[in-house]
Order: sequence, then C-alpha cells, then structure tokens
Amino acid sequence: MRTVCFSHGKESGPWGTKIRSLADIAQNEGWAVESLDYQGMDDAADRVALLQEWCSSATTPFVLVGSSMGGHVAAAAANSCQPLGLFLLAPAFYMPGYEAYTPTAPGCPITIVHGWHDDIIPWQNSTRYGAEASARVILLDSDHRLIDVLPQLGEEFTRFLRLLLKE
Repeated sequence: MRTVCFSHGKESGPWGTKIRSLADIAQNEGWAVESLDYQGMDDAADRVALLQEWCSSATTPFVLVGSSMGGHVAAAAANSCQPLGLFLLAPAFYMPGYEAYTPTAPGCPITIVHGWHDDIIPWQNSTRYGAEASARVILLDSDHRLIDVLPQLGEEFTRFLRLLLKE
C-alpha cells in the first residue's frame, strides 16, 4: 500500500474541494489517503514540522501533495522525508519577503500545476522553481484556486500517480 498525504493552503482546510476530488482519484488508483489539518497554524515552519512528524511515522511509501502554502510546506518537508514524489498546486514559492525560505528541490519527481490567472502567487514563480527542480510544470487557464479546472487537474494527478508506479 502507498499513501498520498495532502497539505492544504493557508485559507482552506484539510478536506476542501480540491483535496476531496484528488483524494477520490488517489483511492480509485489504490492509494491510501491522509490530509493533515493545519487550521490555526499560520507559521509555515510549524506546518513543516507537523508534516515531517507525519512522514517520520509513515509505514508505507508516500506522495506529498500541497496547495499554495501547503505546496511550500510539502516541498520543504520533502527534503528530509524522501517521498516518492511531489504534486504541487500553485505553490507559495519566491513570495516577496520570503524568497530565502523557498525550499531547495528534493530528489524526487515533481509536478507543479498553476493557473495562468493566479492573482495571489504569480505563475512565473512555479516555472522558475520548475526549471531549478527539473519539474514538470503545467499551466492551466484558471486562477489560484484551480477549482474550475478540476477535471484537468484530476487527469494530471492520475498521470502523476501512474508514472510513479512505473518507476
């Protein structure tokens, strides 16, 4: 058994629309699902510590999925957790005043999905990180939330999980 662990964004919760949609896909693909609750934790470092704690107790291989601040958290934790892969949605990289906190790329497969019309985190931040990390970057005709492209997001997530199983 393998597990997908979700990290939600700053303003959302552990079982928001995107996570529920992707969790269904993961379960249909034969993966167990976890979603950590960071509500009330505004400090990204605290969130990273919680995810690292989860990773250290994991008994099966896992994938980390993160959205917005959760993308930053997943990438930061991945450097010490050794996930099978990272699937990041509009990750909070290179934000003004926090550029130095953008995590180095871990040595695992990474897919980043970002909306062209994101008015919170510029899509250019994801393409920059993607170039540095040799990640697959997908830009969709959407905004920060990516809710209006859930079918496309689901297709990319399915592709990502299936590619990991081939490695």
